[in-house]
Amino acid sequence: MEIALNSGFKMPVIGLGVWRMEGKDIKDLLFNAIKIGYRHFDCAADYKNEAEVGEALAEAFQTGLVKREDLFITTKLWNSDHGHVVEACKDSLKELQLDYLDLYLVHFPIATRHTGVGATASALGDDDVLDIDTTIPLETTWHAMEDLVSMGLVRSIGISNYDVFLTRDCLAYAKVKPAVNQIETHPYFQRDSLVKFCQKHGICVTAHTPLGGAVANTEWFGSVSCLDDPVLKGLAEKYKKTVAQIVLRWGIQRNTVVIPKSSKLERLEENFHVFNFELAKEDMDLIKTMDRKYRTNQPAKFWGMDLYA
Repeated sequence: MEIALNSGFKMPVIGLGVWRMEGKDIKDLLFNAIKIGYRHFDCAADYKNEAEVGEALAEAFQTGLVKREDLFITTKLWNSDHGHVVEACKDSLKELQLDYLDLYLVHFPIATRHTGVGATASALGDDDVLDIDTTIPLETTWHAMEDLVSMGLVRSIGISNYDVFLTRDCLAYAKVKPAVNQIETHPYFQRDSLVKFCQKHGICVTAHTPLGGAVANTEWFGSVSCLDDPVLKGLAEKYKKTVAQIVLRWGIQRNTVVIPKSSKLERLEENFHVFNFELAKEDMDLIKTMDRKYRTNQPAKFWGMDLYA
């Protein structure tokens, strides 16, 4: 249930993403998730709920529900804080009420106009297009991330939403290799070349949006989820599992970490129970034929430009 990172630490192969979780629901969700067995929680400054997550974690520790060392907590550097990495990390630690992070990621490979540490609204210009800061190279950002490790604020550092080229560049200038690249990947967007490149070079791939976004991305971006695909429904019947369980098991058997998001108790339980079966090789091969190169998470909706273009 854990994967070894190049930093020497271990990361649970399934976690709970807290994107779009409302403050009032977070405590119950985290407590229920911990009781089910989740030990890995994926946060971000941009999710605007670090304070609520921090309150829930503090109570979980105080009541003895779980110990700090039993959990793996990730959060992320927002685009507008590339020139303020240490301050941004310390701000997240304060919000989360933690002494250290297990993993800190560069959320997107783009620096935007600084709007103040803790402020994560998209930095748009008068033309409603993202204000990109062309004075801060990703190399500078990465070396500041490395400082966090030597300062003891962060155990592992990584990247998110980096393609093959940017990942390769990061390896070229890194003194501390990225431990993780968190990317969108699911049966409709398999990104086999990127996954292979990262794994070949000792970088763990974490799949955000591992279920293809489901209802959340349909609401925000109008995208289609793979959970309705008849091939996956057929496999769910074959293994007597849900479609989501089939997709998560596929992700785990690719040696990726999966962080599905759910706010429903029955889904939390369902998503976690994927260790009592294994997909046969022919079914892994079948899912491999489903790739549509179809991205469901499209921040261009908010940024006035497509950074993936």
